[in-house]
Amino acid sequence: MQNSEAMALSAALLSAAGELTQRIHEGVVDRGFEGLRPAHGFAFARLSRGGATATDLAAHLGVTKQAASQLVDELVRKGYAERRPHPDDARARLVVMTERGWACARAAEESAADAVRPWVERLGERKARVLLDQLTAVAPDGPIRPTW
Repeated sequence: MQNSEAMALSAALLSAAGELTQRIHEGVVDRGFEGLRPAHGFAFARLSRGGATATDLAAHLGVTKQAASQLVDELVRKGYAERRPHPDDARARLVVMTERGWACARAAEESAADAVRPWVERLGERKARVLLDQLTAVAPDGPIRPTW
């Protein structure tokens, strides 16, 4: 692949990811979950796996522990998460999603389906599944992080 083609591929993937993030966020807001930013959704991706400490969340988001703590404070204040004693570390607090947080995550999943539907219509079901398989093969197994 030529450099210009590699750049075009990079630009197309980044554009698709940016559009997808925006459409999911808009869908979540349209479903009644206001006062959130896309970064909150990236935090939910980590919290949905059984909770996390602020340190875990900081590593997942690629931000400082202070920034992650502020994000957690925001989620707690808005009723999307709560702090609990950590089951394995008496010094740490486990941040878990509340029912409101889970409802928001379900709204994000519905929004993602809505956002991807035009892609499936344009590509067809078979090509969309091939795209999923191909992106899964090259995507890193690490955390999903915001790009800003």
